[in-house]
Amino acid sequence: MNSELESPRLPNPFDHPNEECGVVAVYAPGGEASRIAFFGLFALQHRGQESAGIAASNGETINVHAEMGLVTQIFREPDFYPLTGEKAIGHTRYSTMGSSLLCNAQPLLVDGYQGRLALANNGNIINSPQLRDQLQEEWNCSFNSTTDTEVVAYMLANAPGSGWAERLFYCMRQLEGAYSLVALTKDTVMAARDPLGIRPLCLGKLDGGWIIASESCALDHLGATYLREVEPGEAIVIDKTGFHSETWTGRTGRRALCVFELIYFARPDSILDGQLVHSVRQELGAQLAREHPVDADLVIGIPDSSTAAAVGYARESGIPYSEGLVKNRYVGRTFIEPEQRMRDLGVRQKFNPLTEVIRGQRLVVVDDSIVRGTTTPHVVGLLRKAGAKEIHMRVCAPPIMHPCFMGVDMANRQELIAANQSVDEIREFIGADTLGYLGVDGLMKVVGGTQGGFCDACFTGNYPVPVQLELTKLVLEDSRPADATPDAN
Repeated sequence: MNSELESPRLPNPFDHPNEECGVVAVYAPGGEASRIAFFGLFALQHRGQESAGIAASNGETINVHAEMGLVTQIFREPDFYPLTGEKAIGHTRYSTMGSSLLCNAQPLLVDGYQGRLALANNGNIINSPQLRDQLQEEWNCSFNSTTDTEVVAYMLANAPGSGWAERLFYCMRQLEGAYSLVALTKDTVMAARDPLGIRPLCLGKLDGGWIIASESCALDHLGATYLREVEPGEAIVIDKTGFHSETWTGRTGRRALCVFELIYFARPDSILDGQLVHSVRQELGAQLAREHPVDADLVIGIPDSSTAAAVGYARESGIPYSEGLVKNRYVGRTFIEPEQRMRDLGVRQKFNPLTEVIRGQRLVVVDDSIVRGTTTPHVVGLLRKAGAKEIHMRVCAPPIMHPCFMGVDMANRQELIAANQSVDEIREFIGADTLGYLGVDGLMKVVGGTQGGFCDACFTGNYPVPVQLELTKLVLEDSRPADATPDAN
């Protein structure tokens, strides 16, 4: 999925929340951890496509290789020569705080009172401007990026405490927001998850070593054994003495996993909150059919993220399921600005209708979300031109009415169509015959969130922590280093 960056380019024509980031940490006794981290990042590529990087330790030094682009574009065989050692962390990025700049590519390497440290993070630290000022004033930290991850890195590298778990807990007391972080010193691999568990993180075993990753699908690709999710407020420290885990005593026990992980972000073969994502999405479609039934001939999904939900809708409604749109899976970030004629084609660059299947049919079209409303009218128009008789739009997420400050790039309130128009106005705008959104109660019934185990702030405005409503992803840009120029991609 394309990313909306600050450098001039074609805006994102695909109307979904944009990815967050993916992290991986590897402790592989006797092995080359950086190569394992590479394949872990490859499995997490869907979480971000702006930049990627790996930091590795050979027990004496930490080396980092990070660049702009996709994982497979960034790493070639010679790039692994310096990345030796049995300890490594990796990151693939979509910018949620800080521009798409090379200086913001992670892992970030910093020096502090506790020595040299590399760190990568998935999430947003909403009090990072204040913490950054504090670190500059109290510890004389010199920042080289415009991302909140460097704030976390410097805080951990300078944190007081007799061991790394204590230092991670010191950070937890200071940090507000969402984070699933991995960190590396010359002799230690660490990981921590915020006390609410807003961003995902899981733990696995591989050949006597340990793997930590944003999603369990990364463990599967590596042949690792999935053990469990990292608990909210848990700090993991792995070194030559073994595996050590402690949970911060300050956590309340409340959980607030981002519900959009189950709706859209996570790969369908991942396990989140103890559930297979694919099965949850099918049940979301079934619940959508119960809430918004309609007489129709075919159910189709917007590929690929809505396919499971469309199958669930079809099974529950008894309406046959069929593919109706074929996705060009190689449409993504482009290094070539298309000419105006190609821009005007818009969605057709990504989707092509199966005309013989949908001509003359009454369609239920299932999508995972509508954010700005920029894509859906074009999809509806594409299906009408292909001969669809009726189009009944069904969305397996409630109306998105509030921006996210916890690590998802979801537009501001003025850009959110559901915050400014009624459901009927949106239906008219997108050109559908009917429009139905899954309700918040129905969503929580499916995901098991009746006890407040999920963050649903983008639907309800009930943020799990207090937020500054004017906070933007570029909040740290005023202190941009002089040599930090936007990537040309």
